[in-house]
Formats: sequence, structure tokens, C-alpha cells
Amino acid sequence: MSTNNSINVIELFAGVGGFRLGLERANKELFNVVWANQWEPGKKAQDAFDCYTRNFHSGEHINKDIATVTNEEFQQIPADLIVGGFPCQDYSVARSLSGEKGIQGKKGVLFWEIERAIENTQPKYVLLENVDRLLKSPSKQRGRDFAVMLGTFRNLGYTVEWRVINAAEYGFAQRRRRVFIFAYKNGISFSVNQQQLQLKEIVFQKGFFAKPFPVKNIPYKNREASNEISDDRVEISDNFSFNFYNAGIMRDGYIYTAHVEPIEIEPTPLAEILINENEVDEKFYLSKEDEKKFEYLRGAKKIPRISADGHAYTFSEGGMSPTDDLNKPGRTMLTSEGTKNRSSHIVEVNGRKRFLTPIECERLNGFNDNWTLGMSDRMRYFCMGNALVVGLIKIMGNRIEEIENIKSYSEEVQIELSL
Repeated sequence: MSTNNSINVIELFAGVGGFRLGLERANKELFNVVWANQWEPGKKAQDAFDCYTRNFHSGEHINKDIATVTNEEFQQIPADLIVGGFPCQDYSVARSLSGEKGIQGKKGVLFWEIERAIENTQPKYVLLENVDRLLKSPSKQRGRDFAVMLGTFRNLGYTVEWRVINAAEYGFAQRRRRVFIFAYKNGISFSVNQQQLQLKEIVFQKGFFAKPFPVKNIPYKNREASNEISDDRVEISDNFSFNFYNAGIMRDGYIYTAHVEPIEIEPTPLAEILINENEVDEKFYLSKEDEKKFEYLRGAKKIPRISADGHAYTFSEGGMSPTDDLNKPGRTMLTSEGTKNRSSHIVEVNGRKRFLTPIECERLNGFNDNWTLGMSDRMRYFCMGNALVVGLIKIMGNRIEEIENIKSYSEEVQIELSL
């Protein structure tokens, strides 16, 4: 499928292009993004898509609802790797009313579009990102949604690894915790070689994630578990409940999961991502009134409240430091960054308190300065709150290049015989 020794990439839910930027930083000659889709429903302004097209010029860029891309259109795309970050939704499925028509999932769920893209392009690799609560949702049937995803990959002929990664634990400037999911097609050289390994060995030492993001050799507090999933997604949706830990693998329907502890790398402190104070616009500094507002927002509180059904309760919130410690990595950046919200970063420099600037937020995620220039400050903050840490994708891109060059044992024997 690849030409000129490149890996052809489809980028779904592309946002401002964090996956693509990370892959290109790993090896721009190798990773060739041939098709990317970004569409913000219900909005006339398509700021993220406009940002993407300003920064990337090759490949086909599509700005429309992914559900309107036909199977035939997908089949025309030569894909070796599909990447994307997608929302955590309700992945429940059921039989169609007439049974023989197969399975119906809830409408509007974007993972079904990922499934459709995989089914119609048959890539060797899939790399996805999501919030870590995906592993535990829904609360009433813990682990069901992730198991439906695993069942989908199993039925499509893929092995899946996952790992929850906190970027700051591997040297970056933000304590951003996300689950990464890597699936590879059964039968490729990497898969053939991994088949010789025990599932636990893959998770702790020799898997896709274990090599570039090393962990201690034993599960934290002996937290590990095994399970098996049905090849019937309705059965999974109706009955499956399981505690997935922060790392694991699913191969041929068998699951091994463990609570792994990272071998940490010193994080980048917030101080290192700040721009020169002379370049900070006055609008980012807090007024005395704003400072008082943040003292309240970030302070401990207990507030009596009454629920919609008349039930009295106390809303409690623990206290936070009035400003973010410049000697530590930043907290997780949210889409509300830069607003008068408890979660916004507040830094104090030369005795003055201020918000992070849009450039500093870009740096917090590892983007180039002014990557999002051209949209409003509010949208710049919003896009960075939705983005991922680019440096993590660069590391994963390097790992994909490494496994792409792996020859299976039988291939190596054939090469030797031909010499």
C-alpha cells in the first residue's frame, strides 16, 4: 500500500494537527498524511480546519461531517496508518429490529466512523487518543465501552495495546493524562514476532508502549487481571463489566491488563515555557478585582445548595495554590483556559499575576509558537485545551518507524537463503 517507502496516513478529527505535527517531527519523509478530516458541527467558523490548512499544505484536507464520507471514498484512500483523537461517548450496541440485519450502535458515535474507516482502508496500524475515563465508562457497567471498542478491533483482525500516559512523567511540561490506543493488523511482521511473547511481557517490556515509555517490572500493588471478550458485540454491550487498568493488551479476544508505574523522566517546569515578560500584552494581567475573584475560585469552600428535586446538600471544593508553581509542570489544560475559571493557569512573574498567553499554551502542548495565530484568543485557548502533547506523538512515530522495519523470523530466513 505504501509507495516510496512512506507510511500513508489518514488523520481523523484532526483538530489543529497535533498527530500530524508529531509524526512529521519523528520523520517527515516517512509519514505522508494523504487525507485529513476536521469539521466542527454547528459552527459557521471552522477555526481548527483553517489553522490546519494554514500549517499543512500536502494531502487532501476535508471539512465536512465524517458520517457523510462514503465507504467508496474511504476505499480510494491508500492508508497504512489511521490516527485521531475522538470523544468518549456511549458505545452501547444492539441487534437491529429484524435481527438478520446485524448490529446497530447509538447514532452519532464517532467511533463507528473510525470502525468504518478501518474496515474500508485496512491499514496496518491505528493510533488513537482519548480521555482516560474511557477505560471505566459507563459508571453503571464499568469497562463496557472500552470492551466494545476492543471487540470491534478483534472482529476487524487487529491486536490492541493501550496505555494511559501522563506527559509530565516522561519529561514534558504538562500533567496531561490521556489513554493512547495502538492497534496493529494480525499477520504483519510485528504481529508475527509479538505472537511469540506472553501478554504480560508485551505490556511490561516489549510492547509498542513499553519500549519508548518504560515502566517498572511488576504491577503496582499486584493490580493485574485477565479476561476474554465475546466476538458478539451485543453480548459485550449487554453483559461485559471489567476493571481495565492503565495498561494492557487484547490479542485474539484475550485481555491482560495491569496497573503499571512509569520510570519517570524529570518534567519540564512551567518556567521554561514562559515567553519574555516584555512581550506579554497587558490584557493578560489580572486586575485587583480579578485577583480577588481567583482567590475565591481557587480557595476551599463549602456551599449549601438545594438540588432540583428539593434535596439539600453541601457543595465542597478543596483549596488550590493561588498561583501555579513555576518549578513544576503545568496542570492539565482545559478548553476553558484563559477564562475566569478555577482551572485556568495563573502565573506570578515579577510580582504580577496573569493568565498564560496563547503562545505559552501552544508551548505547553509542544506546538510551534503562533501555531494557532489567525483565530481569536478564546479559540486559541479552546483549541489548545482540545489538543494533545505533540512530543508524545513524535515518540510514538519513532516507534512506528522501528516496528515498520521489523522483519518476521520467516522473512529473515528467506533473506538469508537468497543471499
